[in-house]
Amino acid sequence: MRHLIAIILLFSVQQLAAQQPSVKQLRETALNFQRQEDFGNALMILSRALEMEPLNLSLLKDIANTLYLAGDYKQAASRVLPLTDRTDADEQVFQIAGDIFTIQEDWKQADKVYKKGLKKFPLSGPLYSKYGEMFWLQEKPADAIAQWENGLKADPAYPLNYYHAAKFYFTTADKARSIVYGEIFINQESFTARTAEVKVLLLESYKRVYMSGDNKKFYVKEATPFETKVLAILNKQTEWALRGITPDNLLAIRTRFITDWFEDEASARFPFQLFELHRNLLREGLFEAYNQWIFGIAADPNGYQFWARTHEEEQARYSLYQRNKLFKMPPGQYYF
Repeated sequence: MRHLIAIILLFSVQQLAAQQPSVKQLRETALNFQRQEDFGNALMILSRALEMEPLNLSLLKDIANTLYLAGDYKQAASRVLPLTDRTDADEQVFQIAGDIFTIQEDWKQADKVYKKGLKKFPLSGPLYSKYGEMFWLQEKPADAIAQWENGLKADPAYPLNYYHAAKFYFTTADKARSIVYGEIFINQESFTARTAEVKVLLLESYKRVYMSGDNKKFYVKEATPFETKVLAILNKQTEWALRGITPDNLLAIRTRFITDWFEDEASARFPFQLFELHRNLLREGLFEAYNQWIFGIAADPNGYQFWARTHEEEQARYSLYQRNKLFKMPPGQYYF
């Protein structure tokens, strides 16, 4: 009888344990509440999970981030700062910490966090992006663009440094960089509100290339050999530009640019993934669809829809190409 009772008790304990949600399950539930902006429930569940695994870095990050999202910045700061000293601290720890101190305008502590994070993760595109944003909020544009340039050099596959840099150079009227960085960005982040914003920026940037009498002092005082060559080849197409910077004329300008680029010594001196993409699209017969995706939408959304309806096969082929060919800038192609 005692043996039977022991078996029943053991079975009951096992059943109870089986019904107890795991840390992973609790975390998933908490993050679901966080996405719904129900921060009270998220924090309650995360705290219960933390009782089970008090040193779990993911849980500790989630708690700090949830407090930040809830607007309790003081508590968030006290939770996140010790995590930056942990040997297992990852990039996200420093991103969360930077956000928390930046929103409090604790610039000194935010600066320390980003420097510490970049010392540990010197190739982190996200950290450079956040660090640049911190300087931008302080109205220190020179420091901001320096970090964004560092970021796209260190981590060329990360898109947001291109986004920030393209917008910066557009406002300063530096022509080559706003074009090149903007187009790289929309190929790496293709379907967001930022993408639509940068497409308009690209259209306007091409107009500036052919604008004469602009005596503005640009941010970049001396163009690099790569920038000089890009602008020189673009300027060979002034005749087309004087017909107006439209999607159709840009197709002609950009087609001739790629032809000239790969006939020039620059293509060997400056191998560049973006221009390789252009050449591949020309070979596939998809360059017009690609240009319409960029400039047709930016110039006239209704006109683009008409083009897509009258070029269904080409449009479908380009959409398939875009989904299956992930674009990333490789290391070693930074010429700025």
